[in-house]
Amino acid sequence: MSQTSPTLPPAAPGQPAVSTRRWWTLVTVALAQLMVVLDSTVVNIALPSAQADLGFSNADRQWIVTAYSLAFGSLLLFGGRLSDLIGRKRAFIIGLIGFAGASALGGAAGTFGLLVGARALQGAFGALLAPTALAVLTTTFTVPKERARAFGIFGAIAGAGGAVGLLLGGVLTEQLDWRWNLYINVVIALVAVAGAVVFVTSVPRVGPRPKLDVPGTILVSAALFSLVYGFSNAESDGWDSPASWGFLAASGVLLVAFVLWQRKAEHPLLPLPIVLHRNRAASYSAILIAGAGMFGIFLFVTYYLQATLKFTPIQTGLGFLPMIAMLVLAAQLSTNIFVPRFGPKVMVPIGMTIAASGMVYLTHLGVTANYAADLLPPLMILGFGMGSTMPAAIQTATLGVDRHYAGVASAMVNTSQQVGGSIGTALLNTLAATAAADYLASHLPPTPAVAAEAAVHSYATAYWWGAAFFAFGAVLTAFLYRRRSATLAASPAGGADAPADTPEPVVAH
Repeated sequence: MSQTSPTLPPAAPGQPAVSTRRWWTLVTVALAQLMVVLDSTVVNIALPSAQADLGFSNADRQWIVTAYSLAFGSLLLFGGRLSDLIGRKRAFIIGLIGFAGASALGGAAGTFGLLVGARALQGAFGALLAPTALAVLTTTFTVPKERARAFGIFGAIAGAGGAVGLLLGGVLTEQLDWRWNLYINVVIALVAVAGAVVFVTSVPRVGPRPKLDVPGTILVSAALFSLVYGFSNAESDGWDSPASWGFLAASGVLLVAFVLWQRKAEHPLLPLPIVLHRNRAASYSAILIAGAGMFGIFLFVTYYLQATLKFTPIQTGLGFLPMIAMLVLAAQLSTNIFVPRFGPKVMVPIGMTIAASGMVYLTHLGVTANYAADLLPPLMILGFGMGSTMPAAIQTATLGVDRHYAGVASAMVNTSQQVGGSIGTALLNTLAATAAADYLASHLPPTPAVAAEAAVHSYATAYWWGAAFFAFGAVLTAFLYRRRSATLAASPAGGADAPADTPEPVVAH
């Protein structure tokens, strides 16, 4: 593996030309990203109906979610590198068709086993589709101002997709059938495939085709599988279960082995300069921490609305709409005005601080509450904080990467978000359950009123920890980001390449 100095300017051979169709490319990519992001929450809304229809137990219920997250999380880096090797347009279309086919299979499932298998297939094709979509965006938008706008839209979708899934899942489950929570992906994918065929550009490869790093792929896939599986078991079996700490320990060993192998591999799956660059390391950290913190919003606020305030699924989804609106507004302000002026070193920590304050605000909620007075303000604050954080972090995470490695660099964005969500699920659920048990033990006898107070107390505990995640992220990213070195305004004219003040080492083929 040899290294060269800064990446080639946009006029280099093989660099995609600026196309008048690029905004239609953004629409196509946005549809694919929305499909992948909302799938994680839209299926959660359908779980009770699916359980009643197929007759599986509460213990088995988690596998509808876990099968997807295991396949998705463990294969992301492989999917990102595969898109680099076979071509992003081809990988994008294969991912869309495969995801749609797996969704149709799950929607038609007549048994629990078939539904779990379909969800695992969804995760596998999602692991190809998600990083490819971001890589297409990275290589399509090279003009700094347009790149900022495109990543603002993409970041807003990445942050809001979960809430959109809650609303869509509620509507589909109540008005149609739980199976339509899976069938809807077929409709979205068909539109996206048509857009990909027409608008996504095939970029000819320059230089010899590198080989796939098979040992690296096996090591990192096994490590990510063990990590997600370990945290999933911690949520259900506790941290003292061998299935929890054993897999987490194995994940650590495998990750160390993966890093050591990448240092000497001729064609590394993940060239280490990609993640060792300070700005990208800060961005991946921000995305991971935001993923962990955001899960507290969607999970516990959903429980609070439905279990405590007795909202319907549709009302719950509608309750998140103001947060989505603020997220979209903040994303556009951030990417078009604030990030070019102040850079991610300022905007990401500020966004995380705002999100932390929104989390703290949520802790005041009680057994009874008025949505407009008590819940709307913190949700809007959280939306603004996430909209200020995610677009800046995502666009910086892929800035300055050799286009031949855009897929695997993009996969790290999705990997960070997925791992963050897994960590957030296990930690926050465990902390909330412990808080509820302690509350019940100290407020005997356990009447229904006490149980309701215990639930609200457990949610508040999760919000405090979510606020701590965001506060830690604010301090960490403020320290890691270089001053204005990765702002779009500081990029080379017309380029999506290395930051202007720091030549970026890239891997030569």
